[in-house]
Amino acid sequence: MSGIEIERKFLVRDSSYRQLAHKSYRIRQGYICSGHGHTVRVRRRDDQAFLTIKGPSVDGGLSRYEFEKEITLAEAEQLFGLCEPGVIDKTRFLVDAGDGHTFEVDEFYGDNDGLVMAEVELASADEPFAKPPFIADEVTGDRRYYNSHLRKFPYKLWRD
Repeated sequence: MSGIEIERKFLVRDSSYRQLAHKSYRIRQGYICSGHGHTVRVRRRDDQAFLTIKGPSVDGGLSRYEFEKEITLAEAEQLFGLCEPGVIDKTRFLVDAGDGHTFEVDEFYGDNDGLVMAEVELASADEPFAKPPFIADEVTGDRRYYNSHLRKFPYKLWRD
């Protein structure tokens, strides 16, 4: 898959998303390189693995180019050995908003423990969507909440 990814990110106010989720899976991801808005990421999601390349954010962090290809678990394990220090470890919960949109809610572990964020992918920057009650403040474009940034500057260092 490749193309422009348009998404909005939010903090989460409570754990009600857990009861609303129709699916969840564990994610481990590392970054082969990240800088100047470009990232090359390797991700393992339960029994699948992916290599993802992302371009710099535009529109205040709302959209960016993304290329993603499924790879084997063995390839992913080899690529994890090439990653920069720091791994993102999280569980992702999928929650239908009731209007055709799905929120991906990430609970982070390790150095990012305590951080819970939700994102929704959109077809256009101005596409309307329903916000479930667990959605709190929007953090779209706030680089502190990018996974590649959380790897270098984890939530435990700045959450207060």
